[in-house]
Amino acid sequence: MRPFILFSTSGELPEPLHPLRDGVENVRISNLAEVRADARPAVLILTADLAEDDGLASVPTHVTVLARGPEARAAADRIDRLFLDLDDLSNAEAQLRAIRSAVRSSATELARSQAASQVDELRGDLRGLNEIGMALMSERDPDVLLGMILTEARHLTVSDAGSLYLVDQEEGGTRTLHLLRAQNDSLPDLDIPDYSLPFDDTSLAGCVAFHGEPLLIEDAYHIPDSEPYSFNRSFDEERGYRARSMLVVPMKDHRDNVVGVLQLINKKSDPGAVIRDERSSERHVVDYELRDVELVQSLAGQAAVSIENGRLYREIENLFEGFIRASVIAIDQRDPATSGHSVRVATLTCDIAEVADRATDGPFKDTKFSREQMRELRYAGLLHDFGKVGVREDVLVKSNKLPPVLLERIEARFDLIRRTLESDFHKQRAEHLLKHGKDDFDSFLQGLEQEYEDSRSQMDRFQEAIRESNVPTVLPEASTGILEDIAASTFRDFKDQEVPYVTREELRFLSIPKGSLDPGERLQIESHVTHTYNFLMQIPWTTNLAQVADIAHGHHEKLDGTGYPRGIQASEIAIQTRIMTVSDIFDALTASDRPYKKALSAQRATEILVMEAQAGMLDRAVVELLLESEVHHRIIEADWREL
Repeated sequence: MRPFILFSTSGELPEPLHPLRDGVENVRISNLAEVRADARPAVLILTADLAEDDGLASVPTHVTVLARGPEARAAADRIDRLFLDLDDLSNAEAQLRAIRSAVRSSATELARSQAASQVDELRGDLRGLNEIGMALMSERDPDVLLGMILTEARHLTVSDAGSLYLVDQEEGGTRTLHLLRAQNDSLPDLDIPDYSLPFDDTSLAGCVAFHGEPLLIEDAYHIPDSEPYSFNRSFDEERGYRARSMLVVPMKDHRDNVVGVLQLINKKSDPGAVIRDERSSERHVVDYELRDVELVQSLAGQAAVSIENGRLYREIENLFEGFIRASVIAIDQRDPATSGHSVRVATLTCDIAEVADRATDGPFKDTKFSREQMRELRYAGLLHDFGKVGVREDVLVKSNKLPPVLLERIEARFDLIRRTLESDFHKQRAEHLLKHGKDDFDSFLQGLEQEYEDSRSQMDRFQEAIRESNVPTVLPEASTGILEDIAASTFRDFKDQEVPYVTREELRFLSIPKGSLDPGERLQIESHVTHTYNFLMQIPWTTNLAQVADIAHGHHEKLDGTGYPRGIQASEIAIQTRIMTVSDIFDALTASDRPYKKALSAQRATEILVMEAQAGMLDRAVVELLLESEVHHRIIEADWREL
């Protein structure tokens, strides 16, 4: 007969039940609240005086109730707890059998209850592991991820402290274990030392990493001398701690490679206990169990996969960052005059966005940008001009009004005109001599030379006017008149055909009132925005980068609908794009001298931004934020390669 507890008002075993004396703990109670059964079978002798107590429903369910008398029997029967009424049994032998049956019933109920509790516990563990697994798989920040792994491992095992090591591959193939996280409830202000362990079995973590098997240590201060590993007490001695029980588990990825080690210290019987010395460790520290090993191994497996996924994710990010950098280089190589523009625009855009994110009042008090949104904004800034690779190079890098081929043609034509004038001069001189001899020759030659010199001077004046008109500045009215005079002038070429000094096509370019581009070329340049959008839409962006193309697409739009390429209104322009538009204009105005324009000062550039904001073209709040924060000075003062 297994040991059991017998609760009764007498606290003694009745004479007929003396054969059950061995293994029975008789507990005397005066009320039902005193029934406190442990993990042993238990029987309650319910008498009339106990039955008056309303606490029968609170008696543990595995305690079998044996009644004595009708009052006790009725009380137990009301809540369906009656097993037998001992008064119904006529002799001691029958009562003895009843007690034995009650003990077996209690043992069965106790086993069922314990099994149910274990199942609930296992379900809780599985549920916890699933929740932890989902959290680990969704976390991309490596700092947060490592802290989460160690915290959850300690939580699952009620560990006071713990450390997390990752395997580092050094040059030459040597592997070490690098301590990256340490936590200690008893030492909440613990600083994390930066050190590495050799990848061998001389330390606990090293041994686990080297062999790939977990270690269970009952007392870290009493490791047998036969073991290759040892425990370094210096940490405990310096900070006032006592490490006792330890569980060290390898973290293996899906290829069964060890990527790190979880080291848990001091499993506690009381989660709130503080372990600082020998006495507190003896009182509160218990041994790790097989269940702890299985739980932590499961967590360690998930953690290893999450760490590998994080590394892979960062490698993909680095790969994409490399693609972005290569794209920016490609843009700069297409138009060297604008080198650094994309980097400066991305930097200023993100700087303004960070200031807006920190605002606690004003128009940006509700504007918040997540880490992913900031990355999305940066990518959009770096790639906003990528569509320039789709613009014809002669248009993209055009520094003057005339295309180079037309300028060369005009220069060659004027050389021909000069040669023609010179040829005509000598021809007329020779004809006069043949026809008239030297009669009046000096007077004729003087007039002919004057006419020749006047024609050459006019050629020089015309050619200089063309060269001045070719420079992409605002065209003065006087230049328009002289260009018409030039276009109206003709000469006869070697084929004796009348040819204009400049053609209508050449005149059209020279008459461009501002800048270097004619309307058709301007449309080609403006098309870079559409090329950018079409290119970016081909990239399978992740969900948190899905707006890159849309943000970049609108960087030349204006709030009043006068922008391009779509001419959309303010309601359709996101705050990210509004910020980028201001940044793009500021850098375009202040960038170093280009062939077609001079760089403006920061003050003059901001004055232009303010004027456009007042005219309703730019977001006034964004412009004011730029001026107040003065973040625009950074892109002017720093080398763009260092941004």
